[in-house]
Parts: sequence; C-alpha cells; structure tokens
Amino acid sequence: MILSIYCTPSLNSDLGLIPFLSRSLFRPTLNTISPVMAGILQKTVRLRTALRHLCSHGRLPSPVRLSSSPDAAPQRLPFSTVTSEDLDFFRKLLPGRAITDQDVVESSNVDWLKSVRGSSEVLLRPQTTDEVSQILRYCNGRNLAVNPQGGNTGLVGGSVPVYDEIILSTSLMNNIMNFDNISGILTCQAGCVLENLSLYLEDRDYIMPLDLGAKGSCQIGGNVATNAGGLRLLRYGSLHGTVLGLEVVLADGRVLDCLATLRKDNTGYDLKQLFIGSEGTLGVITAVSILCPRKPKSVNVVFLGCETFEQLLKTFQLCRGMLGEILSAYEFLDSECMKLLNTHLKLPNPISECPFYIVIETSGSDSSHDSQKLHNFLEEAMTATLVTDGTVATEDSKIKALWSMRERITEALTHDGFVYKYDISLPVERIYQLVTDMREHLRGRAKRVVGYGHVGDGNLHLNITSPAKDPALLAAIEPFVYEWTSRFQGSISAEHGLGLKKRNYIYYSKPSQAVALMGGLKAMLDPNGILNPYKTLPDKLK
Repeated sequence: MILSIYCTPSLNSDLGLIPFLSRSLFRPTLNTISPVMAGILQKTVRLRTALRHLCSHGRLPSPVRLSSSPDAAPQRLPFSTVTSEDLDFFRKLLPGRAITDQDVVESSNVDWLKSVRGSSEVLLRPQTTDEVSQILRYCNGRNLAVNPQGGNTGLVGGSVPVYDEIILSTSLMNNIMNFDNISGILTCQAGCVLENLSLYLEDRDYIMPLDLGAKGSCQIGGNVATNAGGLRLLRYGSLHGTVLGLEVVLADGRVLDCLATLRKDNTGYDLKQLFIGSEGTLGVITAVSILCPRKPKSVNVVFLGCETFEQLLKTFQLCRGMLGEILSAYEFLDSECMKLLNTHLKLPNPISECPFYIVIETSGSDSSHDSQKLHNFLEEAMTATLVTDGTVATEDSKIKALWSMRERITEALTHDGFVYKYDISLPVERIYQLVTDMREHLRGRAKRVVGYGHVGDGNLHLNITSPAKDPALLAAIEPFVYEWTSRFQGSISAEHGLGLKKRNYIYYSKPSQAVALMGGLKAMLDPNGILNPYKTLPDKLK
C-alpha cells in the first residue's frame, strides 16, 4: 500500500481515494476502470496480402499510400530487391527466424496507428549481435535496404517499411546481460520490453529512469533510438544522460562496442550520443547499458483541477518550489481529453468538471517527510485559489487508476476517428496557446482539438481528430502548426522523432547547416543509405 496524505479517520473508506478539498464530493465510480483495449481484429489480413501481391507482381512495390503533403512517400531509391538466393542466405543464418509468411509479416508492415503500411516480404529475427552483423554486412554488399524495428509503437512512421525494405526485428534479443545492484547499472539486449525491465528492477528495489504509456510493447533499443521521453523525464532527465553505453552494428556489419558501464569517461568523443535519437538511420542498436535509480519508498499521486491554464502554470511554479526534490511528474490534460476518456473508455472523472486537470507524482525515501511537504503544497495551492478540486491516491491500484487518466488518452483518441498527432516542444508559457490558436484557425473543421502533455519539460501533445482521413483538414493544419511552433522557437518533435511523416519539416526546427551536417554523418556511417531509408532526413538537403 502507498501511504498518502489526509488519511484522517473522518475520511477513512475503502475507496482509497481521498478528496481533500471541501468544494466537491468524491465520486466512488473511479473504481470502474475499463480493461486495456485487447487489439484490432485482423480478419482482412489475408485479403490485403493477396491484393498487395497481385498489385506488385512483376513490378517494384508500391509506395506507402499517404497524402500529397510533405509526409508523402518519396520515390523509391535504387535498392536491390530480395531474390531466392538472398532468402537462402537468411534462412541458413537464421533457421526458422527468416519469416516470409505474409500473414506474419503483415503486422510488422503496419504502424501502430494503422496510418502507414509498407510492402516488405521478409521479416528477420536475429538473437545475437553477430547475427545482426552478418545480416547488415550481407545487405550492404547486396544493396538491400533494411528497416530496423523494435516494438513498433512509434507514431511518426519511423518503425515500418516504406517500400520493400527487409524488416530486422530485435524482438528475440531480449536477454538481460548484467545488473549491478550497487551502482544500479543495467546492461541488456535491445529487444527487452520496457515493462519487463521495470518488473525485473522492481524486484531488486530499482526502477527504470523512463516510463511510457507503451511500456508493455516498446523495447529499450527503440526507446534509445528515438530518444523517448515519457513521464519521468522531469525527475531523471533524458536518455542522453541516463544511457551510459551502447553496442551498435553499423551499416557495413562492423560492431561498435561502446557498451561502457562508467558514469565518467572523458576520453574523446562520446560516440554513443550519435545513435540516441537517430531512429535507426546510423546503426542498429543491439545492447544498452543504462543507469537506474533506486525504487522510491514513498509515492503519492494527486489529481487536481484548475479553471485556467495560467493557474495551472502558477501551480507548477508553486509545486517546484515547495516539493523540490520529491517532485517526479507534473502532467496536464484538458477537458476535451476528459470527455474522450469518459466517452470511449468509460473512465469516470475522479473530481468535478474543470477546464484543466493536473497529475502530480511525488517520490522519495521518507513517507512522513514527503506527505508533510505535499500537505503544505496542497494547502497553499488551495489557499491561493489555484486549484478548485482534487483527490489523492492512497494505494497502488488507485495510483494506477489516477495515472490511467493521463496514460490512456492516446488509446481514447483512436476511438474518436482519424487522428492527426503533433508532438511539440515549446516555452512552457506557450504550450496551451497553440491549442487555442489551432481551434480558432480550424473553426470547426475538425471533430476535436485536444491538448495534453508534460508541463515539466514544455512538451505538448496536440491531437486533432476527424471522422475520416481528410486532406483538406490536413492542409489547414500543416504547415500552420509548424510555422506557429517555429515562430516561438519551439521544436516540431519533442520526443516522437521525425520518422517518415515529419522528415521534410525538419527545417522548421533546425538550420540548414545543422541538417547538412546530419546528412554528412549519414553518408559517412551508411554510404549506401541502406539503414531505415526515407526517415529522419529530408528528401532534399538545402
């Protein structure tokens, strides 16, 4: 059980959630939590596969069907196509793990959002770094393009093929290689699922320094390749700081062993940093060493309501000042997000209706110390009329229930129609201004415009839904959203990466000199361009 504040006898109940503001009554229906969506039926897989083979017979594969906007697939580069001799090599190298059954390959051809589909006919599942090395050495010699793939949970089309690139899955590279219980340094293969690593560490009184909504599927190699942020970045920082070492296989098959477990190493260039956030375009990450913090002994989660975004920001200022070292997360969602959760997932609002909601997590080593600090903060926030309602969780299941109000927004959005997703980094005071300006700009053309994200690091998740894919709506959104972001010195991708969908918008966030240098690094490390082509870099360098 997680101890929480305000556990007075008069409020004692079996609900586990305690209202601390006198202005509202707690709604016990929070205990009714819908199960996570089981998945999408695949009844049409065989039909799609047959149609794809019919359409591509005797020709190069058709490109991914996207709109005519800058995220549309570029012309296929002059890579070779897979032959029977190539398949013989792969089958000999990977007995039973060179997959050509299209019913199996299909799920790896399609991204999580079902918005991008490739036409690969080969799925390779290596188990060792040496196997990855042999695959890339062979493919580089044959000029065969390769699409590295982890858990395939990306949101920008970076994890699936555009044409017929060979899919190289790290899913079977899932061994934990070492854990030092003194230093907290974990070394593992790239295919380890984030949630499995978290469970492994929790048994040893440690935690992973990142936590993501997709933790049940995403893999640590993909997390590093996309420099995933997540819910704990405010407390533990980005992967650029917590990743201590990487093992990477380069395009020509050479293995770059930078799998250090040292926190300090000042001997020249820190090469691992090149591959963190490179989206598989510079090399295939096969192993990771990462610094893990101790598992906190005291965890509290608070769900608050605010009338204005200005109050939400003032609450954040107060929170940082009064909670200090125990503050581990400060997330927000707007009322439109709450409506989605209510409507599509049947998650009840744990407090009264408000324009904005905040999820605050504290974690530390002394429950009485942490509870007192949290009590003082909440008392001050209430006295200053910054918050209008709120509730505190007192046990693990209720903490998870409160976190689900933030973590399941993406799931709820998938039930609302076609989703246009934007992952924006902005000065914190500008975060919600983009949402309101977008609503005004679209003037009812979208079904819904919602905003949520990480206030602590200035990361907004802007999502726009429509009943179906709408080219006219997309033309109204883009490039408006990128021009707006650039005007306020923001980034068009805070944590999702660029992938296929955002690659040609990179100049809104990076100067041409920087992009040219990135292109030079790509040419040096992957001169044939076989690694994850059509991703990250723009089609034309300025």
